[in-house]
Amino acid sequence: MIKAALFDLDGTLTNSLKDLATAVNFAITKHGYPKQPLEKFNMFVGDGMLKMVERAIAPAKVDDERLLFLKEEFLGYYSEHYADYTTNYKGVPELLDSLRKKGIKIAVVTNKDTDMAIALLNKVYGDMFDFIIGKQEGLAAKPAPDSSYLAMKALGVTADECVFLGDSGVDMQTANNCGATAVGVTWGFRSKEELLSNGAKYIIDEAHELLDILEGK
Repeated sequence: MIKAALFDLDGTLTNSLKDLATAVNFAITKHGYPKQPLEKFNMFVGDGMLKMVERAIAPAKVDDERLLFLKEEFLGYYSEHYADYTTNYKGVPELLDSLRKKGIKIAVVTNKDTDMAIALLNKVYGDMFDFIIGKQEGLAAKPAPDSSYLAMKALGVTADECVFLGDSGVDMQTANNCGATAVGVTWGFRSKEELLSNGAKYIIDEAHELLDILEGK
C-alpha cells in the first residue's frame, strides 16, 4: 500500500525554467560569457545549481573557485527573482489536495538548495508539504538515494510504500536507487524516452493519472 509520494521540484511541481534561465544569464553575461537561449535550459537543469551554471558556460572551462563565484552571482539574482514567472503545473495542486485527503504523505526531494526550495514551494503552494529536502552540505545529490531515505525516515514510511515522481532520468534513477516506485511525468523538462530509458515503471501525462496508479497498488 502506498503511504507517501515523493516529488521532484523543478519540472515536476513547478514550471521554473524561465526564472532559472534569466538568473543564470544575468550571472554569466555579467562576466563575459554568452547568453544561453531558454530552450537549452531543459538540459541544463536537474543536477543542482552548480552543474546548471557549469553547463551554461560550456565549452568554457573554469576552476571550482570561479564556478562557485558564478553560482553565487546567480543566487544573488535568483533569490530575489525566483518566482517572477514560476507557476505550478495544471492539475498538480488538485493532485496534492487529493493525496492529502487520502492520508498519503507528500514530500519534495530536489537537487535545488534546500532554503531556496522551501522559499519557492511556500510561494507557489503554501504550507502544503510534510517534508522538503534539497541539496545540503555533506548530503549526496540525486540520483544518490540519501535524500530520499531521509524523507522516508521523516515521513515514517518504507521504500515499498512510496512512489517517486519526476520529469528526468535522474529522478527515475533516484527512485530505483532508493527502492520507490518510479513514476515519470511528461509535462516537465525532459522526454518520455529519457524517463523510460532510466527506469520509469509508469509514465503519466496528466497529474490526476497518479490516482489511478495508486488505486491499483
